[in-house]
Amino acid sequence: MIKLTALNGKEFYLNAEYIEKIEANPDTTITLYNGKKYIVLEPVQEVVKRIMEYKKQIFLPPMVGEE
Repeated sequence: MIKLTALNGKEFYLNAEYIEKIEANPDTTITLYNGKKYIVLEPVQEVVKRIMEYKKQIFLPPMVGEE
């Protein structure tokens, strides 16, 4: 899950596995597979970065010396 900020300033966690697309309209709009949309304060590039970090934690083994 990735941490995001709604337009009202409240933080929430979104399951990145359900994201279908991310658009800048100009606000960042995230559309899930079920059609539900979330508008967040983070720019598209930051959302993508957080998704990549999340995926790395799941799919990459820890490096030697890391816990």
